[in-house]
Amino acid sequence: MTSATSSTGLPATTEPPEADFREDPPHWLDQFTPREVVAELDKYIVGQSEAKKAVAIALRNRWRRQQVDDELRDEILPNNLIMIGPTGVGKTEIARRLARLAGSPFIKVEASKFTEVGYVGRDVESMVRDLVDTAVAMVRTAREDEVEDEAERRTEERLLDLLLPEPPRAAPKPSAPDSDGESAAPTQVDPGARLFVAGPRGVTGQNETTRAEADPAVAERRKRTREKLRKLLRDGHLEDRSVELNVQQGAPVSGMMLPMGGMDGMDLNFTEMLQDLLPKRSKQRTVTVSEARRILLQEELDRLVDMDEVVNEALDRAEELGIIFLDELDKVAGGRGGAGPDVSREGVQRDLLPIVEGCNVQTKYGFVRTDHMLFIAAGAFHVAKPTDLIPELQGRFPIRVELNSLNAPEFERILREPRNALVRQYQALVEADGASVDFTDCGISEIARIAADLNNRMENIGARRLRTVLTTLLEELLFDLPDEGRGETLVVTGDFVREKLEKIVSDDDLSRYIL
Repeated sequence: MTSATSSTGLPATTEPPEADFREDPPHWLDQFTPREVVAELDKYIVGQSEAKKAVAIALRNRWRRQQVDDELRDEILPNNLIMIGPTGVGKTEIARRLARLAGSPFIKVEASKFTEVGYVGRDVESMVRDLVDTAVAMVRTAREDEVEDEAERRTEERLLDLLLPEPPRAAPKPSAPDSDGESAAPTQVDPGARLFVAGPRGVTGQNETTRAEADPAVAERRKRTREKLRKLLRDGHLEDRSVELNVQQGAPVSGMMLPMGGMDGMDLNFTEMLQDLLPKRSKQRTVTVSEARRILLQEELDRLVDMDEVVNEALDRAEELGIIFLDELDKVAGGRGGAGPDVSREGVQRDLLPIVEGCNVQTKYGFVRTDHMLFIAAGAFHVAKPTDLIPELQGRFPIRVELNSLNAPEFERILREPRNALVRQYQALVEADGASVDFTDCGISEIARIAADLNNRMENIGARRLRTVLTTLLEELLFDLPDEGRGETLVVTGDFVREKLEKIVSDDDLSRYIL
């Protein structure tokens, strides 16, 4: 390992942290122009300007549609896209970043995993159900963030109750005898003031009071003790202390209630629905304070979040903002008039057609319309062509964008420019062990050249080849670093790259298995 320092050859990152645009898309999309969308995508994806423009326009059109009168709004349908290009050129990343930018529910599915109705496998409607599940999770997380402070406050009070339980209640003493030797008449007690206390021995209904209620000094001393425990709890000194906690558990469901074979697509989750109907069971567990905090916090979040509102908003968000990325569409193209597997491929296309056109899909949260969901399809289309799709499906993807293959110059930019560049990722991993790694301009250029050369000689996997090359290049460093490399700096130069990879690159058999 070499001790030295050198420039990384990477541009300085002095810009402020990225803003979070995911809170409430309709409020910010009016000022987020297509040009600004492309600029945001440029921070993570190199090149492919035509594809970025197409998705930016599609995103802006969603806001434009919201400004149209109600009568015409429902008639405006999204312009679905087909991205055409080899693997590893950024098709999936463009769609994923767009969804994250817009705060939209997003899922990626592979068309080749679907089978037509009547065959064993997943049906095409399952992707809509998955999208709704994603939307519910997104909205629930947002609502939990809003009430997190109150939930944490309640959780802290419940933890203090566990650490400092209420003292046992005592029945009132009998009254002393009067001067005639007879007991005084019992004090009249309002029947409505009777205390019903649930304890280990059952429910008692005596007119009971605690010492703290009877003696103000005891109550004050208890209050001081509780505040001391609160400080210890906040300082983290009680995390390993054990407490007893009642935990709600769902009733077990027999395995024969699981979906039968051939119903993989019918994933309305019958088991989960049945568990919701069955009564919950309470079980007393002894757990640490840290574990009790996690359990109690989730219970409080469940109480504070209105799931009916969450589901309603999630359904609206899925219908109006949902994005479904349909990968490997070329794998189901072709087969018109064929037999065997070709029939299944055309059947999948015909099953996709009503989903893309717009229909009602049943989910466990209710029916969802797909009319205004944005579908972004992608495929290499090396063998099949977009024109091999059935005409009806072609018409539902009016926008076609071709993405360019990546070569050494683009690989250099990918290693240098994006915020999440691979070079920065590996530098952060090495810094976690107390060392550092610097990449010179020559070193980055050599890595890009080798990756492009391997793509030309073997399967072209695009930018994914860079991760393979970098992992192989830094393998010894990452292995030895915890034991030997603390405080040192490794400089990755062009000579270093050639020395480490020359033997593997020159041997076709080795490169096929390693790179």
